[in-house]
Amino acid sequence: MLYAAYQANADVLAPLRMASAVLAGAISQLPGSIADQPIVRRTHATAELMSLWGLSHHRPAFGIDSVLVGGEEVAVSEQAAHVTPFGTLLHFAKETPLPQPPVLLIAPLSGHFSTLVRATVRTMLADHDVYLTDWHNARDIPVSAGAFGVDGFVEHLIEFLQVIGPGAHVVAVCQPCVPALAATALLAEDDSDVQPRSLTLMAGPIDGRIDPTEVNCLAMSHPLSWFERNVISTVPLRFRGAGRRVYPGFVQLGSFMNMSPDRHAQALLGMWDDVARGEAAEAAKTRAFYEEYFAVLDLTAEFYLETVSVIFQEHLLARGLLDVGGRRVHPAAIRKTALLTIEGERDNICSVGQTAAAHALCTSLRPAQRRQYMAPGVGHYGVFSGSRWERETYPLLRTMILASSD
Repeated sequence: MLYAAYQANADVLAPLRMASAVLAGAISQLPGSIADQPIVRRTHATAELMSLWGLSHHRPAFGIDSVLVGGEEVAVSEQAAHVTPFGTLLHFAKETPLPQPPVLLIAPLSGHFSTLVRATVRTMLADHDVYLTDWHNARDIPVSAGAFGVDGFVEHLIEFLQVIGPGAHVVAVCQPCVPALAATALLAEDDSDVQPRSLTLMAGPIDGRIDPTEVNCLAMSHPLSWFERNVISTVPLRFRGAGRRVYPGFVQLGSFMNMSPDRHAQALLGMWDDVARGEAAEAAKTRAFYEEYFAVLDLTAEFYLETVSVIFQEHLLARGLLDVGGRRVHPAAIRKTALLTIEGERDNICSVGQTAAAHALCTSLRPAQRRQYMAPGVGHYGVFSGSRWERETYPLLRTMILASSD
């Protein structure tokens, strides 16, 4: 019923959004003498806001067509290096005079598309051969494709590294930090030739028991059965994944927005003011952010529930009790992979210490193989995007990868 009610509401509002978009486009084409009238500007602002107010279930474009490499502009093309029903290994291919270190960038599977780390990709492309986990929307995956849980996530990471081949580095952002560390440990125990040269964990809950945030407290406040009853729904018949049990992206988005409702309200009203005042550039920045933010994807029910249980309630990896595919995960097996952890001082989703906890688990690494960094004054998203990421954090990551490469 939850999904059906949401979809019915979205269907009702769709014509209003479309009409608002048409009106906003028409006003933008008016001569300045008319468009600059106060009542016209206010109408334009209202139409812009109404056209934005709704969700998309399709991945936005990355829009990275070129990048500067050594001062030269180089074309970038997106290539599907490997595809499964649940995700695509997306290669941002480019031709460079010298080979660059291959990097598997692991995007979160937490209600938004992989374009959430677009800025991370764009920054890293200048110095690295970037591959990205482009997770698929569960509502578009047929039930016949089977289940996809935490084990499947870890197995995908190993499979993707096998496709990339030896010599790769891994960078995990937020929620995937636990699966990334688990995959690295399993590959290390097998002494695989595709175990990563370096592993960077950014703002991820390796041990959520440390200084719990609102997210951690919410996960601990209810038994798993409560989450299954209240936030899991079934994909309606009209979609390819009809009948699949999912954690809807719109529920996750609602949870995120409820964490900072005043901030979002101020931002959207600020966009209205910018349009009304003719500050098109500022309004465009806000609109671009929310177009991305309002693009949501559904998670399989088993992945969501296992994530809540394994990572946020039982803390199995931190306690040395995580099993993947029937195998116990031993981070102490990691000996050849350098470890960098990055946290944000003001992160209200993953607090300081939760990611750095990985160092206490990887007991076989030498001091020269490990580094931890706390980005001062930075919140969750600032750990992997924005000017502070580019100026202060990324150079540390680039140096770690360079030092760990052949």
